Amino acid sequence: MYYLSFVTLVWAFSFSLIGVYLAGQVDSWFAAFSRVAIAFLVFLPFTKLSNVSARIALTLMAIGAIQIGLMYGFYYHSFLYLSVPEVLLFTVMTPVYITVINDLLEKKLQLHYLFVALLATAGAITIRQASINEDFWFGLLLVQGANLCFALGQVLYKRLPTQAPLPPQHTCFGFFFLGALIVSGLSYALLGNSEKLPTTELQWGILIYLGLIASGLGYFLWNKGATLVSVGNLAIMNNVLIPAGVLVNIIIWNRQADLLSLSLGSSIICAALFINYFFEKNAAPQK
Repeated sequence: MYYLSFVTLVWAFSFSLIGVYLAGQVDSWFAAFSRVAIAFLVFLPFTKLSNVSARIALTLMAIGAIQIGLMYGFYYHSFLYLSVPEVLLFTVMTPVYITVINDLLEKKLQLHYLFVALLATAGAITIRQASINEDFWFGLLLVQGANLCFALGQVLYKRLPTQAPLPPQHTCFGFFFLGALIVSGLSYALLGNSEKLPTTELQWGILIYLGLIASGLGYFLWNKGATLVSVGNLAIMNNVLIPAGVLVNIIIWNRQADLLSLSLGSSIICAALFINYFFEKNAAPQK
């Protein structure tokens, strides 16, 4: 939980940096590609080919391609059909997808994980109230594609250490970013706009920060944390980011928000964490 909590704080700041300084000013495909490229370069010196089997390397590449590469493809394209509040609203289903995907792979139904995920989703929806226009169905499907990719990547990475001996994660995580780099590079080459590159030192500085810290350190610690917590806690932490991001946006950038909805939604998410804790505490003696 320490890893997930730290990354939640980092990503909460990242959303505001993107929204204030990059969105609409820098091509989204280039922003995604540059973040992944910088993160890949960070882990390249630590990558040891001799310690990684071909199976592990290819699996990590596939997970990175799904969790970041494909996810960005769906996510950024959805903004052509939805407003920003609508996109944020529809991302709250990620915890439910995590529990459902895990249950399908485990071939068993764990209702308490699904319950706490739905509770966390209700809390996030309470915070992110938004009006929905009539022409949103295709955009909704795109966002759900992004949610599924991010959820599937997390579950697959969480299961990886149980399926094969895994070397120290920092020595093989470069393959994760390599898979994402291939997909995001192709996406930028096919869909990017080379006329909307960063034009100021501040924009370049933010992209470097996002690549080094938010993507490089962030995805590594998030996925490492995913291997150390239960599926229920992992699902819930996906929505803890929403109140954290809103709170950072209010304090630093003085953006308006419904403080009552923020408090109520955050309380619901915290309640989901406590309920999941008691579920697992009571299940431990039985095991």
